[in-house]
Amino acid sequence: MTASSGAHDAAGAAGAASVDRAPVLSLRGVRRAYGDRLVLRGIDLDVAAHEVVALVGASGSGKSTLLRTVNLTEPIDDGVIRLAGDDVSDPRVDADRVRARIGIVFQHYNLFPHLSVLDNVTLAARLVHRMPRAAAQARALELLGSIGLGDLARAYPDRLSGGQQQRVAIVRAIATRCCCPPELLLLDEVTSALDPELVGEVLELVRSLADRGTTIVMATHEMAFARDVADRVVFLDDGLIIEDAPAHEFFSAPREARTRAFLTRFLPPEG
Repeated sequence: MTASSGAHDAAGAAGAASVDRAPVLSLRGVRRAYGDRLVLRGIDLDVAAHEVVALVGASGSGKSTLLRTVNLTEPIDDGVIRLAGDDVSDPRVDADRVRARIGIVFQHYNLFPHLSVLDNVTLAARLVHRMPRAAAQARALELLGSIGLGDLARAYPDRLSGGQQQRVAIVRAIATRCCCPPELLLLDEVTSALDPELVGEVLELVRSLADRGTTIVMATHEMAFARDVADRVVFLDDGLIIEDAPAHEFFSAPREARTRAFLTRFLPPEG
């Protein structure tokens, strides 16, 4: 076992212990339909503090919709979503306040082209969290420096590669507070829009966040990465959770025939 994986296992153990208190994220009976098409068919899911949960499944299985419902960018038709014990699916909830507690990164970076990297990273911290500009910039420069992008802080997005832009987007999602990451980080297929040679640098940043104990739910088609980084893997098919298991069990001894068929199609051979 590597030092990195040992630290990650420790974080996972801490996360498992925290289930006895309150999960960071809890979904019960969550359903979402687009007209007559039911996309989420009653999702039950808990995510503990410091846990990394990978959502896997074919396109159209409901992974992205699930993340958007958690972030309240998609309404749910039934069920309950709780963030650190708070019912955030209550129609009376202030959705902006909930989103301020969550970081989310989509497959397309969505950086503002007219703003520098530094201004992109600090925008939410300053406008939503009311962080003083100097503190926001100091936090942003520290984070950008930690991933080797400190010298590009004053550059504009069109000077960055796709991998660099996606790393900036992830930093933007976690730079909202002076001293701590968001309560929950949602990653929606953050490598799917990248050229293959750029994928590794984004995955390495996600791995480092996981090793630091960030609570992450990520939809991904990178099976090898999910196997190496996630504490748990949740397989969705047609809006249902078919299997939810620790990563090592999910990939080495899946229980369900549909899971085994999926892995045969999508998991690259080892070695």
